[in-house]
Amino acid sequence: MTLLRQGSGGRVRFLLDGEVIEAADVEPTGSVLDYLRYDLRRTGTKEGCAEGDCGACTVLLGELAGDRVKWRAVNACILFLPMLDGKALKTVESLGGDHPVQREMVARHGSQCGFCTPGFVMSLYGRTIGAAGTEGMPVGDVIAGNLCRCTGYGPILAAGEAVPVSAENDTSAAEALRSLQPGYGHPRTTDELAALLLTNPETRIVAGATDVGLWVTKQLRDLGPTVFIGDIPDLQQIEEAPDALILGAAVRYSEAREALTRLHPDLGELVRRIGGVQVRNAGTIGGNIANGSPIGDMPPALIALGAELTLRRGSERRTITLEDFFLAYGKQDRAAGEFVESVRIPRPAPDMLIRIVKLSKRFDSDITGVCGALALRIEGGTVTQARIAFGGMAGIPARAKACEAALIGQPWNADTVEAAAQALADDYTPLDDLRGSADYRGKVAANLLRRIWAEQSEPVSVLHA
Repeated sequence: MTLLRQGSGGRVRFLLDGEVIEAADVEPTGSVLDYLRYDLRRTGTKEGCAEGDCGACTVLLGELAGDRVKWRAVNACILFLPMLDGKALKTVESLGGDHPVQREMVARHGSQCGFCTPGFVMSLYGRTIGAAGTEGMPVGDVIAGNLCRCTGYGPILAAGEAVPVSAENDTSAAEALRSLQPGYGHPRTTDELAALLLTNPETRIVAGATDVGLWVTKQLRDLGPTVFIGDIPDLQQIEEAPDALILGAAVRYSEAREALTRLHPDLGELVRRIGGVQVRNAGTIGGNIANGSPIGDMPPALIALGAELTLRRGSERRTITLEDFFLAYGKQDRAAGEFVESVRIPRPAPDMLIRIVKLSKRFDSDITGVCGALALRIEGGTVTQARIAFGGMAGIPARAKACEAALIGQPWNADTVEAAAQALADDYTPLDDLRGSADYRGKVAANLLRRIWAEQSEPVSVLHA
């Protein structure tokens, strides 16, 4: 295994259009975008935001999945170069200039200034070959992670819809990947990872880099010794048991979405709004939790559903509830050398009332202002169980215990819901930042409860927030 610090170089091998590329003396946090532009002179991949938000740097990353290559669109600006090791890569130059997507973009005037166009082309190309996260998705959802200031999107949507989807099975690429020898030395099992972290507890764990990448590109931070865990099969398991859904910590959101949707449709809708396809193709369930963001989308929902974590240090494992994992802003119940191994989400009973709502300034591909999740059991008109959690309302995702107490044992009616909404003021001191004032957050959290009551008592057609 290779454990490198900033300033020390490793070696990375990957496939680019069938050719083995070997990069030597690779900085652990050097970006794929910079390597493409400055070393390989593939300047079609653009830097727009350097934070995984605009999609101008979209490339396709390929990995072996059985006897074929499974491709996924990712943001090259926050993808660290060591994360390419042992994989295949496609850039806009890989399409040769005459791909059907490119022809349709020209024919339908889908480009004006052209800066964002390569990223759109790569996202739409990914859809045509059935890349990860695009299966069954409308074109509008596929390009939600790509921003354009010129065209109004209409011509781009038309171009995408004009090209049919046809799953690609490039056997030569699969064979080349099968014979490619990685050079960087990522841990390949959880046992290897556990041993490494036990002897090097200060090591920074990087899964998808959708947040950590910004620490480098925006804050210019030195991450110190770094280990990449995205290639550990043990951490990528999805188990749908009769009583629970169990997700390995390195399961990406795009991979987990179908299973989460089967657990409850609101979970699937929540995942659809976590960034764009590129972000969901990189960000992981465990990384989102371990990072401890107070506005992470998934933790409030999982807390409301009673999720548990398995944490591992060396050969020892322990299980804690997700709500107990978050201690204070930037602080979690995780010892030095310990890592999140898996997440267990109990399967809700069919008679549970579950609602999960995300509020953000922009509907698609935006960071949450407030995320609320509610799980209730109502028997004979009385609330007998209640678990409610919010993100964006405090320094950590947290339960609303005063709100729950105002509901349990009370009749499910407007007066009870109003008392519960007022009790939220005892649960949280909301954040006050650019995504929403404390006053706004307090009001919308209370209004979410009122809205859920209104939807249940008098069903109406209500759009998701």
